[in-house]
Parts: sequence; structure tokens; C-alpha cells
Amino acid sequence: MPNDLLSGNGQTYDASSIEVLEPLEGVRRRPGMYIGGTDERALHHLVAEILDNAMDEAVAGHANRIEVELHEGNTITVRDNGRGIPVDPHPKFPDKSALEVIFCTLHAGGKFNANSYSTSGGLNGVGSSVVNALSDLLRVEVARNRELYVQSFSRGVADGPIRKVGPAPNRRGSTITFHPDPEIFGSQTLKPARLFKMARSKAYLFSGVEIRWKSAIPDGDTPQEATFHFPGGLADFLNESLKKLTTYAERPFAGRVSFEEKYQIPGSVEWAINWTPSQDGYLHSYCNTVPTPEGGTHESGFWAATLKGIKAYGERVKNRKADLITRDDLLTGGCALLSVFIREPSFVGQTKDRLSTEEAAKWVENAVRDHFDTWLAADPRSAGAILDFLVLRAEERLRRREEKETQRKTATKKLRLPGKLTDCSAKNREGTELFIVEGDSAGGSAKGARSRETQALLPLKGKILNVLGAASAKLNENAEIRDLCEALGTGMGTRFKLDDLRYEKIIIMTDADVDGAHIASLLMTFFFTQMRPLIAKGHLYLACPPLYRLTQGARRMYVADDAEKELWLAKGLGGKGKIDVQRFKGLGEMDSKDLKDTTMNPATRKLIRVSIDEDEPGDTSDLVERLMGKKPELRFQYIQENARFVEELDV
Repeated sequence: MPNDLLSGNGQTYDASSIEVLEPLEGVRRRPGMYIGGTDERALHHLVAEILDNAMDEAVAGHANRIEVELHEGNTITVRDNGRGIPVDPHPKFPDKSALEVIFCTLHAGGKFNANSYSTSGGLNGVGSSVVNALSDLLRVEVARNRELYVQSFSRGVADGPIRKVGPAPNRRGSTITFHPDPEIFGSQTLKPARLFKMARSKAYLFSGVEIRWKSAIPDGDTPQEATFHFPGGLADFLNESLKKLTTYAERPFAGRVSFEEKYQIPGSVEWAINWTPSQDGYLHSYCNTVPTPEGGTHESGFWAATLKGIKAYGERVKNRKADLITRDDLLTGGCALLSVFIREPSFVGQTKDRLSTEEAAKWVENAVRDHFDTWLAADPRSAGAILDFLVLRAEERLRRREEKETQRKTATKKLRLPGKLTDCSAKNREGTELFIVEGDSAGGSAKGARSRETQALLPLKGKILNVLGAASAKLNENAEIRDLCEALGTGMGTRFKLDDLRYEKIIIMTDADVDGAHIASLLMTFFFTQMRPLIAKGHLYLACPPLYRLTQGARRMYVADDAEKELWLAKGLGGKGKIDVQRFKGLGEMDSKDLKDTTMNPATRKLIRVSIDEDEPGDTSDLVERLMGKKPELRFQYIQENARFVEELDV
């Protein structure tokens, strides 16, 4: 037999080799082609497919309520009060109901007909049938024409024909309950937290729908019951997401434009964006309520509109550096949400991760641009803060690029160091310490108390800039911050490089009073926001200078606070005579010996290492924002919530 008639294993390759699969067997054989795999993301994609269908019914104006309920045993129900899936016999398959055709046939659905849905998340008629194929149990209830119909399936096959089970005079819509097949997904389970976020985001995307969430499975802080309805749409979503963070605009740039009014085509675009120095930026985009995590043409149009708008504003206010800004700079600290509704969108892949409709870029850019220009002109304070922030980001980006293109300085080349720095003589970083001291007088005492070989001093003049309460452009202009960055050698923010740190320990040494604590708080805020890896790697410390010196005869003792002072006054120091009490109003009042013995000598001092709770880093960020940010109402709220602790201290 000729070799070309043999298959790879030597068997005959003829008509009998051609396998014909049952209608949905191909989905079960190759689920990755339809839902991207069989991992946890793919598992939850099943719920998204059914929920998207319910959302399509709401967006089309036929439903205003959706219910999502997670049951025990990894079963979930999605219910809407829409028109209900058609149950009458299908013209092409008269022995089957339209419902059975939808759930058992690929590329069958109402989304191909523009008269049924002008815009929709379901496009190819495969969502419901794929979910059915990958579920070992799926049950559909339809309340239509005041009657209730039921049909059940298993692994893509109907258990029997559709059944009319009785009247339903007060009910309408579709209810779908399914259990993902363990043969496909193994022991993986649906996660309440993930489904809760999915349901909430859908409600933000369409203000005309109310979504009710219910879960029988406790899951940490995830509510087991909740109702979502957000008349403000994406603006509400963004305000909720950024409510604990400092932002450059009091109100986000948000809006909605109908494509029907502008282009005479069905659809719309809605957006919301604000900038913050407190976290990395993001753009969460959607098309017809379906998330598009890989972006696409609608995102391109949005960034084009904002980039052209901010550059035009910079030109209008004669800021020549605005022309340096790029799309990458907009993404730095720019937190944005974008949602489009368009007819027959094109996606890359069945999971719809990326929108590829070319016209969407033009539609979105033109719709957003006019509104952005108007918004910037109407709020010059916010516009100026955003422009300054973006220019600073652009300058930092260009500096980083120059650093990559320029060879590193040779070891013999003298470093640029601030004039106020009293450096140590050690050549290596190991064992060295930089004391950040409060004022020149404290610096004078510290000079006599330090080890010249290993301990360096940098006096700061009063309180440094609160980095959370000022525009980012002011950071580089602030002399104290500039001196600190030059002394450390690391740069700050996105330019921070831990490997360039010149000292092993950075020690904040301030007076043991309220002002000293405030200065220490400002410094810690600076390090947390601009040099967080320095804290994470254990390089930042607080010195613990005493508040009092007690002397009785030849005996001397240093105490940290009033409580400890009163304790030793009551007990005595073990000597004879009156105990002399000296309160140090500041480090400058301490002589070099006092300062060395109590605060600077590694053998006798006490240090507190500043650390971040790695298990709850978000809590630390929230606390810093509440106490040090530019929103006084958050500080006031914190004081109210913690007032009882103050009362306990006063007792």
C-alpha cells in the first residue's frame, strides 16, 4: 500500500478514520476553544456567559432585575424578569422547542437578529450551549405568556422534551440553574468573592438594572446577600473604588454619549477617570457589559481623546512640557473605566478578551474628546494638578531612558551630595547609618555623639512637605526632599533603586514630643509612598530619645515619658537626696554624651524598626491615606472611631 495512505501509526487512513462528533461533544473534547481552558477563570466564565445573556435582556429594555444565587454543592442560579426564552417549536426543527435548540446547538440564538437585540454581549450563539455542554446538570425555567415551562439537560443532552408545568400569572423571565461538570473542572469550585464582584460590576455598567446577590456559602468579608443598583453608573463605580485615596480632581471626568445622536447608529459610550499618586493606574474596559481585559479599539480611542485633550490644555496654559506626555504617562496613576455598547462587535477569540471593531476607536475618541476639553476648561484647579502630575511622570520617564542609555558613573567620580550632609568615612554600605535629625541644633549635638566612621547626619529644617497633601510636581521642588534623596542616592517614586542605597540603616531621630512625632509621621509617609521597598527590606528605623533625665546624687537615669518618670519618682533611684528632673525640650538641649548614651550608641540605644504588615498591605495604605491624605473628613472619621482609646489613656 502507498505510504501516503497510511496514518502516522501505520493504520489505514480512509473514510472510517473521519470521526463525526455529536452536536456538543466537540465542546467537551476541546473546552479551551470556547472558554479558554478548564482553570478557575474558565469555570467562572460559565457564569459570565449566562449573566451576560440576562444583561442583554436588561440593556434591550425588557428586564430591570437580575438575581444571582450561589447554592451549596457548587450550583448556581441566574434569574431575570425579561421576556423569557422562546418555548414554541423552532421552524427549522419542528420537533424541538426553540429553548432546546438554543441550549443544544452551537450558533443558535437571538443575537443574530438585530430586531431582537440592537446591542448584546452574546454574539455567536454559543454561550448557552457551551455552558450546557460543560455542565452535568442544567435546568431552565421560563415564565412566558403567564405559563411556566421547564426543561433539564445533562452534558449537552436534553433529559426530555420541554414541559408546561402550570400557570405563572405573577412571574416572567428566564431562570437557569447549572452545576459545572467535575469531569471537566475537577474539584474546582465557584468562588463567592469572585461572583460577587462580577455581579456588582454588571450593575455599574448599566444603570437601569438592579442585581440581587445571594450566597449560601460564607466567604470572609464577602456579603451573603446584597442588592446593587447604581444610577450614577461608572462614576459611582470609580468614586467607590477611589474613596479612600487622594485624587488630583475632586470629581472624576465622567460622562455618557449616545452614538445614535452623534453617528445615527445604535450604541453608546460611558467613561470615568481620575488620577491619584497613591497607586498604579488601570483601565477596566467593557463592550456590551462583557469585560475586555486585553483592551482593544475602544481603549485606543479613549486614550487618544485624553492624550490630545491634555496636550491641548497644556498648550492653552502655555506649559511647553505638556508635549512630552505620552499614553504611558496617562496610565501612571490614571484610574479609568470605559464601557461601550455597539451592534455586532468583533472580538479576538470566543472569550471576547479584546475588541477589534475598527470603527470603535473613532467613535469613542470623538465622543470623549469634546467633553474632556470642556471638563478641563471648567475646572482649572483639577486640570492644573493633573497636568503637573503628568508632566512630572513624563520627565521621570525620559530621565529613566537617559539613564539606560548612559553608562554608569565610575567609582572615582564624585557623587553629588547635599551640603548639609555630614557623611561617614566608611566606603561600603554595610554597617553604616544615616540619622535624619530635626534641625541644626540637634545636628550639632549629634556630630559630637556619632561614630565618624559609620554614622552620617542629615539635619532637616522643620517639617517636610506632606507628599499626600500636595501636587506631585512640588516633590522635586522641595529642598528638604531633594537633599534627602541625594543623600540616600536612590531616587524616589518610579525612579527608586534600592541597590543604590548608600546606608544600611536610615534612622529618623526627632524630638520626643508632639512636633517630633508629626515630623516622624511626615517622613514615614514619604518613605511609604516614594520608597516603600526601603521599608519592606528593613532599612528604616525610629530612634527613641528620652524625654527626661533623672539625677540623684551620682546616679543618673533617662526615661521615655511621663508615666515612666512618675514611676521612678515614686520608687526612687536608689540614691540619697532629692531627685533632679530635667525635661529635654529637644535633641538640641541634650549634650553629646546624653545623646550618644541614649540614642546613638548601638550598644546602649533602642531602635524601632518600621515595617509594613505584609498580610494586610491594603490596610496600611488605607490608614496612611486616612491620616495623612488631603481629605480632613477621613481624619475626623478616624478620630471619632478611635476616640474611646483616647478616653482610656486619660483615665
